[in-house]
Amino acid sequence: MDLTLTVLGCSGSYPGAECPCSGYLVHYGSTAVAIDLGPGCLSNLQRHLALPALSGVVLSHAHPDHWVDLSGLHVALKHRYGLDGLPVHGTAQNREMAALITGSFDPTFRWTDTGDEDSFVIGDLRFTLSRTDHYIETHAVRVDDPEGRSLVYSADTGPDWSMEALGTDVDLALLEATYGTDEERGALLHLSAADAGAMARSARARRLVLTHFWPDSDLSVHARNGAEAYGAAVTIASPNERYIL
Repeated sequence: MDLTLTVLGCSGSYPGAECPCSGYLVHYGSTAVAIDLGPGCLSNLQRHLALPALSGVVLSHAHPDHWVDLSGLHVALKHRYGLDGLPVHGTAQNREMAALITGSFDPTFRWTDTGDEDSFVIGDLRFTLSRTDHYIETHAVRVDDPEGRSLVYSADTGPDWSMEALGTDVDLALLEATYGTDEERGALLHLSAADAGAMARSARARRLVLTHFWPDSDLSVHARNGAEAYGAAVTIASPNERYIL
């Protein structure tokens, strides 16, 4: 069976005209897990999966561009499908913010608060977390399948976090590259394309996909600077694109 990663959205901070905010679907056999679910992602998720087939959700942090479509998922599972017990993993802050919108999400969601270095299983996939260098508690995510394939998603982070905290030699690194150049990034707690390229190279990632762009970014700059730092061509994420590991 393949381990696949599908981009539901890859815009940072606010959705573009044709690109939702951050959200990704990881699929292995009958296990299908959404990692982040930003504005617009629920619509694209349904292009690839019937909502009752979703195995769980992993949220990286409480910034709204990474999770607010969880509210629509709650409505669908509760009122349309009558389903209970979907595993949702996210920070305590994210749980508190989501509850303000949805009210009580028990029993529709079975929420587990997450912390640095947590590891857990959903279906056939193992997820391992690492706290990143960001403004609020934020967790990068490593996914491992039973056949030894792996990917790492950086979530949002500044350059003081190391992807190597989640190991090396992964098959695919999905790293934020909010800014095309180091000058644009400045002291902000996000990555430039060169930061992401250098991070993936240091961790010996076999493939690098850049994500989390301002909607009006010149992505040719991201591709050029990311590839130069990585030492090989990089992929620029785009909605509904699927990568097979």
